[in-house]
Amino acid sequence: MKSLGKLLLVSALLFSPALWAESPKPSEAAKPNDSDALQGVEKGKVIFDINMNSAEKLPLYLMVIQETVEDLKRQGVEPDVVLAFRGLSVKLISKDRENMELTDYEHLDKIATQIADLQKQKGVRMEACSVATRLFEVDNAKLLDGIKPVGNTFVSLTGYQAQGYANIPIY
Repeated sequence: MKSLGKLLLVSALLFSPALWAESPKPSEAAKPNDSDALQGVEKGKVIFDINMNSAEKLPLYLMVIQETVEDLKRQGVEPDVVLAFRGLSVKLISKDRENMELTDYEHLDKIATQIADLQKQKGVRMEACSVATRLFEVDNAKLLDGIKPVGNTFVSLTGYQAQGYANIPIY
């Protein structure tokens, strides 16, 4: 009789709809919101000032930027996001890898994929500093697709901040 009781209990648990119901991803269900900061905000105007030379580290930051765009949307805020590449970071967004280390190729591939994915997001655009491309001998014509060369990122950063964009440095 004890075996029959155990069998019924196990059967009841296995066929319980609650056990097999699809539950939200734990990270989404448990993720806090930014309602205090976003109160009354309809458009998230952000410029990411990217100035780093590590092909290994940039993918992490691009992943967080992607998450930021998704978080703005999730919370009902229209993203208006600019990624401004300056300094040595312009070498990481070039199709020309002649002067790059072979060990960086895998990271550069990931960067190119992440940038292409970000460009698919509505409200995301990218720029590269022509002063930096000139100083670090990066041909503007060889920038990854969809990245617009601008005259001077210091000038564009000044302009975007005057237009009310939040400046988030990525160094």
